[in-house]
Amino acid sequence: MNTDMVPKKIALLLLLMAYLPVHAQIGGETTYQFLSLTNSARMAALGGNQVALADTTDLNLPFHNPALLHESMIRQVVVNYVNYMDGINFGYVSYAFNTGNTGTAAVGVHYINYGQFVAADEEGIISGNHFNAGEYAFNLMWSNHYLNWRYGINLKPVLSVFEVYRSYGIAADAGIAWISLNRRTTLGVAARNFGTQFTTYYENGEKEKLPFNVMAGMSQKLAHAPVIFSITAHHLNNWNLADPEEDEIEDDFVIEPQERFSKQLMRHLLLGTEIMPSPNFTIRAGYNYHLRQELKLEQKLSTVGFSLGFGIRIKRFRLDYSTTRYHLAGSSNHISLAVNLNRYF
Repeated sequence: MNTDMVPKKIALLLLLMAYLPVHAQIGGETTYQFLSLTNSARMAALGGNQVALADTTDLNLPFHNPALLHESMIRQVVVNYVNYMDGINFGYVSYAFNTGNTGTAAVGVHYINYGQFVAADEEGIISGNHFNAGEYAFNLMWSNHYLNWRYGINLKPVLSVFEVYRSYGIAADAGIAWISLNRRTTLGVAARNFGTQFTTYYENGEKEKLPFNVMAGMSQKLAHAPVIFSITAHHLNNWNLADPEEDEIEDDFVIEPQERFSKQLMRHLLLGTEIMPSPNFTIRAGYNYHLRQELKLEQKLSTVGFSLGFGIRIKRFRLDYSTTRYHLAGSSNHISLAVNLNRYF
């Protein structure tokens, strides 16, 4: 038997297991939704999420799949900032360090700032008081490897604050990755944001679900061209990302037919491409079909769901930028800066 085929068969089995019918919610029906936001400029440019990229120089990758935390990332620092919609901004900072023979570890902080608000009572009368709203997650990552398999976990204590309403909880990510010996093919599976609320926003409140997401992906680097293609399937634990809706027409309700299989499948796929004209410069592009279907306007489709970006390396510094078209109302700009603190970089 060809031994190189064994890990590929195991990885295929794991991909099929990811399709097991596990109920989950998306789109505002869970709490701590900020955990699903993409803060990496590189990931945003590649469709929003990829779990199978074998780049040992990018500390942003373990945020999406903790198995991708590599020993070459030790003593790297990454800082991300996203100028989001209507004064909202969020970001992420992380640092990786060595734990000896027990693997590689990293710590990080993920936050979102919703801005400042003016307080008002239930009748809409403004009191003149101001308050802020924000959410925070502390990332505690660890990974290790066996042969060309990698595995890792990420524990994320969460604090959510909306005026006087607070909630504490914990989320976790777990992932595995298989990297071919020539490092051109990578397979990855990640289960993200499983966990629970410890306290709800108000006394005796019912605990809400977290934005659980099972993903599986693959990346392939061409043998004779500086190009990497990547694809990730998201929300494999919830097949129907577009349930039939009821439309009211002259006091009668008409249920729209459910999308056919091909469109439902496309909603799960994130597509990305990286082109490297030189070792220090990368051009990126991505496509998110689900995002396009949810936020497009039939009168003008525009480039909703498409994303573009680039990356530059200068000595020990790495700068990434991307722009994603979420809606005709505006785009989102992502900036990532990484610094390698190793003396002999």
